[in-house]
Amino acid sequence: MTGRTDASIAIGGVPPARIAAFRAREAEAYRRARPRSHQKMAGGAEGFLAGVPMHWMRDWPMPFPFVVDTAKGATLTDIDGNSLTDFCLGDTGAMFGHSPAPVAKAIRRQARRGLTTMLPGEDALEVGRLLAERFGLPLWQVATTATDANRFALRVARAVTGRDTILVFNGCYHGTVDETMVRLKDGRPINRPGLAGEFRDLTARTRIVEFNDIPALEAALADGDIACVIAEPVMTNSCMVLPEPGFHAALRTATRRHGTLLLIDETHTISTGPGGYTRAHGLEPDLFVLGKPVAGGVPASVWGMSTEVAERWNTYCDAKEPFYSGMGTTLSANPLQFAAMRATLEEVMTEAAYRHMERLAARLEKGLCAAIARHGLPWHVARVGARVEFICAPDPLKNGSEAEAAHAPELEAAIHLGLVNRGCLIAPFHNMMLVSPATRKSQVDRLAAAFDAIAEELSR
Repeated sequence: MTGRTDASIAIGGVPPARIAAFRAREAEAYRRARPRSHQKMAGGAEGFLAGVPMHWMRDWPMPFPFVVDTAKGATLTDIDGNSLTDFCLGDTGAMFGHSPAPVAKAIRRQARRGLTTMLPGEDALEVGRLLAERFGLPLWQVATTATDANRFALRVARAVTGRDTILVFNGCYHGTVDETMVRLKDGRPINRPGLAGEFRDLTARTRIVEFNDIPALEAALADGDIACVIAEPVMTNSCMVLPEPGFHAALRTATRRHGTLLLIDETHTISTGPGGYTRAHGLEPDLFVLGKPVAGGVPASVWGMSTEVAERWNTYCDAKEPFYSGMGTTLSANPLQFAAMRATLEEVMTEAAYRHMERLAARLEKGLCAAIARHGLPWHVARVGARVEFICAPDPLKNGSEAEAAHAPELEAAIHLGLVNRGCLIAPFHNMMLVSPATRKSQVDRLAAAFDAIAEELSR
């Protein structure tokens, strides 16, 4: 696999000097095209730590973040009048397009009827039925972010099993759940580097194995002390790692054999289809989490459980002392969330929408692969439904360690910036591209052509 050990070695098959020169040219073009954003953002926005409302807005590979004027469908327009086809889509939060009409209508309707009440309304009653019907698990709760939902679901898992250890896959991403912020380094579990303000050894109650490594999984579960395995069905938010044939069946068999619950986090892999990767591939989780796009862009998440887990939870609650459970936030399960979720589930996350997304994502995958082959670059493309990633390494990846080694920050940043200057926005933290129901064929072709032009320039 192409790596990087010093400044003279090619990064992803491209000489470092060529990457640096390309990025410098693209940065200057970016600045010239955005005088108003430069004036407002080059020195940071007043009143915000690090000059941005959320610190990771500084992680975009542009010289400074541009200021958005409007976001509609699959298009962003900045305050300088530049329009970009948006394939980032809020890193999945707007996977179904910006402000889908049914969701916007539901928000307007609910705004006249109250935004938060701590009591259910008609939409809430309907959403419970829709979630069970859509995702297969019978019983649900609502939170505000996938991080919250994962945290609460893990708390339930620990409560009903009487075990305090969880298992994650190296390189995983489950939001900012503390105990998942671990990794393997030289085969040894450590806290993830760069973790701010963490004073605990998170590996004390978290076991880590590599994705797709069934023997390591079996060995880790053998002690019978793991409450829950938390897993994305496809590893994302890094260089994408697909499950090898038989992996999910082995994961489910092993967890059941050792009395360990299985939590499937579909926050990114909902790109697979209307019921996520779980429904498309017949997975059978005990716990299920979905955040980001479930309310069409309104902050919301859901977490569901099987009948067996719910019965065990009820037994646990009957025996425990009353008062705080450590789960739930005041603004979760508010009427605005339910209005937006109902509209999304009924009118936006449709079979027809996913057919459109799948078709165009396959077209994008084909276009990217053709460009890579045409220019002889040691890269490949991975896709799960409407989610596509190019990876600056030659072979499909097997696990988190390989994904980390394949990450090429300097090269990826240059490509991202080049795509912005050619009217296409992709996710800033990795090479993720999403196709939405609002995305058009011409926009996919524009991205493929821009990628081809950049690949040609980098590979000369």
